[in-house]
Amino acid sequence: MTSLRRNPGRLAAWAFLGIVLLVTLFPFYWMIRTALTPAKDLFSDSTSLVPGTLTWVNFERILGLTTDAETVAAGGSLAHLDFLLYLRNSLIYSVTIAVTQTLFCAAAGYALARLRFRGRQFVFALVISALMVPPIFTLLPNFVLVKSLDWLNTWQGVLAPMLLMTPFAVFFLRQFFLSIPREIEEAAYLDGAGVWRQFTRLILPMTKGPLLTIGLITAVNSWKEYLWPLLVGKDEDMRLMTAAIGVLQQSGPNTSPDWTGLMAASVLTVVPVLLLLLFFGRRLVESISFTGMK
Repeated sequence: MTSLRRNPGRLAAWAFLGIVLLVTLFPFYWMIRTALTPAKDLFSDSTSLVPGTLTWVNFERILGLTTDAETVAAGGSLAHLDFLLYLRNSLIYSVTIAVTQTLFCAAAGYALARLRFRGRQFVFALVISALMVPPIFTLLPNFVLVKSLDWLNTWQGVLAPMLLMTPFAVFFLRQFFLSIPREIEEAAYLDGAGVWRQFTRLILPMTKGPLLTIGLITAVNSWKEYLWPLLVGKDEDMRLMTAAIGVLQQSGPNTSPDWTGLMAASVLTVVPVLLLLLFFGRRLVESISFTGMK
């Protein structure tokens, strides 16, 4: 505290950081507050930071633990939300994309960092230029391709555009591979290890931190994906959690949407990602800091 008083600049920086943190976290707090508020008190008690009456009924009815009569009494509509099914679909989608995309990006980044082939710099420039292409530009071509292959409402259609690699992940991993001394691979080559063996047996184990970082970023981005799964996976069996919440909002009465139920579903949707970041967040920050050093 004494050091902060002697350094007004640091005190101002901490104050600014606290304000930014408060502004960032307040919407999440308000989401939880709304989910714990009875529907009948939502507007009459809207000025209080803490709900006058706490209730778990909004979570119970989203999880299907209440009867139709109890749901209506709690202020909800009879729109159905199969939470466990949508949670399973989102987990399959996020885990599959995170694993495959991380491995393919690692292979591409290693090839661009270590292999010597004609046009390598052009390929790398092409990857970097792809960072400037907004994802919305590829939405329509991907949809037309998936539809022509008759992959609508199938796992291959939902997964195909995101399955292989992203430019950022290739660039991120390439920068890390460039920081690894070549002497390590040369020693492995003298022991008879080829390029593939060097990559799988030597380089990948040394890249656990960056791989975990890319895996976490990819999993979070996949988890919150909304537009593409909504377009391609319209059937209930293929619907992801984000798309299901949007459908739930549209299924409610136009005059009074089920805000408490929507907020409860949103809180439950955030929980898996929050747990993932709590377990691996420190490793992610350390990996990003280390990758930025050369």
